[in-house]
Amino acid sequence: MIQPSEVLLPAERARDARPVRLVRPDGLDATLAALPPRQAEWVRGAGFRAASGECLLVPGDDGAPAMALAGTGDGDMASLAHGALAMKLPGGIWRFEADGEIPPADLLALGWVLSAYRFTAYRSSERSPAQLACPEDADRRGVLLQAEAVWLARNLINTPVEDLGPADLARHAREMAETFGGRVTVVEGEALERGFPLIHAVGRAAPAERAPRLIDIVWGREDAPRVTLVGKGVCFDTGGLNLKPDRGMLLMKKDMGGAAAALALARMVMAAELDVRLRVLVPAVENSVGGGAMRPSDVIRSRAGLTVEIGNTDAEGRLVLADALAAAWEEDPALVVDLATLTGAARVALGPDLPALYSGDDELAAELVRTGTEIDDPLWRMPLWRPYAKGLESDIADTGNVTSDGFAGSITAALFLEKFVKDPRRWVHLDIYGWNPSGRPARPKGGEAQAARTLFTMLKARHAT
Repeated sequence: MIQPSEVLLPAERARDARPVRLVRPDGLDATLAALPPRQAEWVRGAGFRAASGECLLVPGDDGAPAMALAGTGDGDMASLAHGALAMKLPGGIWRFEADGEIPPADLLALGWVLSAYRFTAYRSSERSPAQLACPEDADRRGVLLQAEAVWLARNLINTPVEDLGPADLARHAREMAETFGGRVTVVEGEALERGFPLIHAVGRAAPAERAPRLIDIVWGREDAPRVTLVGKGVCFDTGGLNLKPDRGMLLMKKDMGGAAAALALARMVMAAELDVRLRVLVPAVENSVGGGAMRPSDVIRSRAGLTVEIGNTDAEGRLVLADALAAAWEEDPALVVDLATLTGAARVALGPDLPALYSGDDELAAELVRTGTEIDDPLWRMPLWRPYAKGLESDIADTGNVTSDGFAGSITAALFLEKFVKDPRRWVHLDIYGWNPSGRPARPKGGEAQAARTLFTMLKARHAT
């Protein structure tokens, strides 16, 4: 599989590159005036208008493509959208030029590399992406740092569960963490029953070779500010005894998308050497059907001591997160972030592109929303509307895991998780989709590391060395 560094080449390779010129409609006349007459006539004859996303190859004297023009429209393109040129342009090396204001160089380069991703583990790609000579004012190392992490998450999400069960996810997490000097411990199988009973209950019906695990990564100097990431690692979700219908089960290999995004974020933090004491907790399970499966109406005592009545075995993600969150707060970190492909309700409300953001800190939530907009990794804040928590009440346990009315499903899932959070002002919960239903610039169809870049940008601003 091609690597990001093979797509984004060092800036000095610009001498070998053909130009791709970004053109605004109001700058088209000036661009044409600067071209040799034969090329200008070619552009006019082709009807190029510099519309958003428009691309035109311009031949040289030998008839081969000598340059390309790429329309920006009237500035309405997302900051990563020019990355689509990676798969529109023919192979070889290209470099950006512009007739006016363009997106930041880092985003131009990042959009190109993210667009170049193809998952080729099970079949070869139809074609290789075009290469880009890194713009001189872009931070190639910083761009590759993010792109490599996003590609890692996409690969994990796209891999079928046959090749990515809990043990495989633990192996990938260990390999990634140890590359940067992280320390990894794993609690597995029956050992979970004592310390992580909810994780054990969700994963106990899986066969022994796919036993549940709690992956625990620690990295960074011990006295640095503590940041803990929790990622939902449900490698496949049948729904348990509340079995999903066939259409609902089809994409459930992506139910570990929160874990993939958390690992991507962790990789960025470690590669950038941010000054934090990073901890990553990934409950890795398969929610399977079997004689040992948890049942509706079971009551399970959580790591935090709260008893949970199971109203629906298909609401398993919040259960494994609850035990992991309880463990996270035992170290009293400065910030806890959990990422999870948690509810269909969030997708009904916001669609696949906008992860739902919950936090008890207004300033932090606003910073994340603003940052996500700036770097084209958007989030949308949702309310922790605590009156809805009444729907989680149980007649026989401290809490139920679902409500009975079906309303506000993403909010009530967040309110369930909040029961295991010591300080909501130091907590961020992200209900993500983790998947691109169709291909777009910088977002090929398939697995996606939603929110990871936004969270990294926030952490970098706070903890860069």
